[in-house]
Amino acid sequence: MLSVSGLTKKFEDLTVMEGFDLTVPRGGFTTLIGPSGCGKSTFFDVLTGVFPRDDGRISWLGEDVPDLMRRAAYMQQKDLLLPWLSLIDNAILPARIAGTDKKETLEKASGLFRRLGLQDFEHYMPRKVSGGMRQRCALVRTLMFDHELVLLDEPLSSLDAITRSGLQNLLLLLQSEFNKTILMITHDIEEALLLSDELLVLTPMPMRIRERFELKTPKRGRSRDPELLGIKDHVLEELEGDTDETL
Repeated sequence: MLSVSGLTKKFEDLTVMEGFDLTVPRGGFTTLIGPSGCGKSTFFDVLTGVFPRDDGRISWLGEDVPDLMRRAAYMQQKDLLLPWLSLIDNAILPARIAGTDKKETLEKASGLFRRLGLQDFEHYMPRKVSGGMRQRCALVRTLMFDHELVLLDEPLSSLDAITRSGLQNLLLLLQSEFNKTILMITHDIEEALLLSDELLVLTPMPMRIRERFELKTPKRGRSRDPELLGIKDHVLEELEGDTDETL
């Protein structure tokens, strides 16, 4: 679905990535994990056109494109809900901007609210609900974009462990029930191993792919899989080594 080749981005004398290559298969859940500050979020900013790339190609369904601005939904670490709008009005904002029929939009959003456990909270303001509920609303808003590719930039990192565990299952629904292709950034190795079909371990800047792991174990039984526990220990060791080198 998505292919990136030779991608390069520099800020004056700082080279964030140079000759970066990546392929995201249709229907897959691909996760990027790397040391803090390696350029993961900048990569998403380049993909979505926030920053122009200095070199390289972005190919979407076999066609070269300038960016993914109108081709991918983007869910960020912060929920970015507008505080003066209710949860339902925040959720339908993308569809309203696109000019979609209001009745149809509300019906779709209400169905998603029921599916994600937000029924009866449609008209609450963001400040009146928990962080987990706000992030569920952000997930509904992401689905309202109706794009097949979803970019997730550490969408659960600000949540407590119990809330985070529940929302991880909802992220899996994006792939299994809503037929989305997922490209996610995370710092959480356990989360990456639980959710991903493919895990890509990144180097410090200039960012490149250090290792690639194809995860074939059924996702329901992964927490007890000894092979994945071995991958977790290996990746942790690699990332801790990167941290030591920067100190």
